[in-house]
Amino acid sequence: MTAILWRAVAAALLAMLLVTGVGMGGGWWLAAHDRYTALTALEAEQGISALLRASIEVQNSAIDAMQAATVQADARGQAARQMAAAAGRRYDIALAKLGTVRAVTCADAMPAVNQLLESVR
Repeated sequence: MTAILWRAVAAALLAMLLVTGVGMGGGWWLAAHDRYTALTALEAEQGISALLRASIEVQNSAIDAMQAATVQADARGQAARQMAAAAGRRYDIALAKLGTVRAVTCADAMPAVNQLLESVR
């Protein structure tokens, strides 16, 4: 009778061990599956992140190019303002020299016009 009891206990323990083993194996399989899914999602996100970093680099280089162009345009604008101011001063001086000239006809005005043009040049 004790042999039957021991066999029943051993069979029950074996069944519990089997159930526990299957449960743990299923848990390991689920964990591996979830890990694989997470790694796949991570790789996809890393690819997207790399594309975004590349587009940011393109934008930054475009901003740098626009900044350099702005500096050059400002320099050209400053030079043009200086040239215009110098031309305006020459024109004012030439007009001051011709301030007393009075001409009635075109023939009388042409020497003054020529002198004005030569002074402004």
